[in-house]
Amino acid sequence: MRAQDRTMRVKIRSLVQQVALACAALTVCVLVFQNLAHSVREAGEGERASPTFPVIHGWPERAPRSLNRDYELPAGVDNGVAAGEDDGSHDEGAGMEEEEEEEEERRRGLLNTLVATATTKPATTLDDIFISVKTTKGFHKTRLDLILKTWFTLARQQTWFFTDTDDEDYQKKTGGHLVNTNCSASHNRRALCCKMASEFDAFLQSDKRWWCHFDDDNYVNVLQLVRSLAEYDPLLDWYLGKPSIRAPLEIINRDNVSQRISFWFATGGAGFCISRSLGLKMIPIAGGGKFISVGEKIRLPDDVTMGYIIEHILRKKLTVVDEFHSHLEPMRFLNTDSLARQVSFSYSQYGSEMNVLPIDGLQSRLDPTRLLSLHCLLFPSISYCAT
Repeated sequence: MRAQDRTMRVKIRSLVQQVALACAALTVCVLVFQNLAHSVREAGEGERASPTFPVIHGWPERAPRSLNRDYELPAGVDNGVAAGEDDGSHDEGAGMEEEEEEEEERRRGLLNTLVATATTKPATTLDDIFISVKTTKGFHKTRLDLILKTWFTLARQQTWFFTDTDDEDYQKKTGGHLVNTNCSASHNRRALCCKMASEFDAFLQSDKRWWCHFDDDNYVNVLQLVRSLAEYDPLLDWYLGKPSIRAPLEIINRDNVSQRISFWFATGGAGFCISRSLGLKMIPIAGGGKFISVGEKIRLPDDVTMGYIIEHILRKKLTVVDEFHSHLEPMRFLNTDSLARQVSFSYSQYGSEMNVLPIDGLQSRLDPTRLLSLHCLLFPSISYCAT
């Protein structure tokens, strides 16, 4: 019995010794890991204490995507010094601090310049605009003469007239800016889309940032047109104009007649403007005369077809500019004190009643549309305004 007790005590002592050794080994491991973690933490804090800035070796190709990632660190660059170069770490004191402050100031100034470049839209001038006017042979004498006598004088090089016949007389009067589209002289859907297609393709062939379409019964306040377009970036997609209806137009989806689609469109009678960025996206759909086919497909006229392409197909929204006005509006309700801030005007006649601006000026028999008087109001030094 005593032998068994002695054997048991030996086994227990041996087990206790093994447990003690295991605990000691575990303690050593914990201490080692703690020391390693402390060393890593100190190294990390040292790195954060000396932030690294990349060296910029030339003007970047594009502005920074965000302020948090203005430039990628060039290969072989560390702590603002190219690989293999002396970083000057042996220099201490005020000289080093001044250099760091100068470097930080230079970097901040360059970044501010880049951000300003990225957020500032290109300046718009009259030469950036391609102005097209849709007309027909029957209106050359009655409508074009009025345009040539008023606002065309301010935009001779930027304005082109799209008609349906050759006219040597008006070719001279417009300075060679009369375009025979060879479209029909009628006012049907296909003829209208044909001329609009010619206007669009002519814009694409130009180097202009903006295309602005107007009808031959519009007066265009050229100065205000430039000011208005200056508020928008032509490098973005813009469809500017004014609808003539109170709700989006709803039509049958010709690709699925059981469905209906709706969209806004800018009425051509008031004029509209399209940025080059948007115009380029329209090329696969409307370029090269394909605009006519789209109009035939939906069986609607030119300005509606334009809205269909931009709003429905390309999913770009119309931006309403209230300063565009068509003959579908009662001109008498326009505030005469704000005329200089409007972009376009029009006129119409319903029986014996004229829908015209309520302004004084030339006698009605000399100026039934009141657009001559409007031009005199905006530019009183014109010679005929003293009549």
